[in-house]
Amino acid sequence: MTQFQHGGDILQFASRIKCPVEEVIDLSSNINFIQPKTNIDFNHLNISNYPNYDKLYSSIATLYGVNTNQIELFNGGSSAIFSLFRFFNLQTSVIYSPAYLEYKKASELFNYRTTTINRFGKLEQKVPTNSLVIFVNPSTPDGKFYNIEKLIQRWIEQKCTILIDESFLDFTNFQSAIQYINQYDKLYILKSMTKFYSSAGIRVGTILSNSNNIKRLKKQEPLWKISDFDSHYLQAVLKDQKFPKISKEINQQNRAYLVDMLKASKHIKTLFPSSANYILVQLNNLTAKEFQELLIPYKIMIRDCSNFDFLDEQYVRIAVKSKKALKVLEEALKDNL
Repeated sequence: MTQFQHGGDILQFASRIKCPVEEVIDLSSNINFIQPKTNIDFNHLNISNYPNYDKLYSSIATLYGVNTNQIELFNGGSSAIFSLFRFFNLQTSVIYSPAYLEYKKASELFNYRTTTINRFGKLEQKVPTNSLVIFVNPSTPDGKFYNIEKLIQRWIEQKCTILIDESFLDFTNFQSAIQYINQYDKLYILKSMTKFYSSAGIRVGTILSNSNNIKRLKKQEPLWKISDFDSHYLQAVLKDQKFPKISKEINQQNRAYLVDMLKASKHIKTLFPSSANYILVQLNNLTAKEFQELLIPYKIMIRDCSNFDFLDEQYVRIAVKSKKALKVLEEALKDNL
């Protein structure tokens, strides 16, 4: 894989295996397979005016229990990451890895001295003073949730700027680090709205921090960054109050089904516990590319994780999807036992 390549390119995959894109079973993408219910009619949306985000700010503030002046919106989570690296303008970054690849990409682009700490073995490693610390929680690509209270205190002692990525926290019942944003003045939390709300095409990412940080951040950002289509769609899905509970329950059930299936396969050497909507596995006597080839007759696409730090060609990520999709994977694994 290329250094910063991601999963989810079903068009290229369909072209390679010569099948209609609608027939691809995409187990590479960590976007929620359950969608909220909406009745929004974009035909009656007035797009002749410049967008106003007041209602969207209010909806997100209510969702996360913060004030509207503690929020800045971005054109997706990745856009937020690059803006923050530019905004911080620091010398050193520390990425607890493996992690979402855009962090390393942004760090290199903005000429940070980048250190990666192996989460699997060196979590207690000391970080440089005044560095930017990045921690994804739940993690990616393995989905582990960490209790990071002690780490946060250690980072504060080192006077670090802290960015905690909670893009997948909505899939869990764990507590957010939002409680700390008024206790430490260099803490920022990323909330990607597209993962849990199954809307990768709707580009809305949110940064939460104290009001002074958000005020300074806004001064360096364009006035209009997301479209009225994005804004109205997200407002509509956030009105579906039954969705979070239903979505978490079904994802947890299907994740358990996927875990049992993978444990029974001779192709799986190690299965990493996950609280998110994906599972990281280490393969047994197969590379990710070889495993993918076995799945091509079933039109299944999985995520080769060999371009993540501290992982190699034997690691793949498999997303939690519908029972129908997972049953096809189960059939593929049984046929290749």
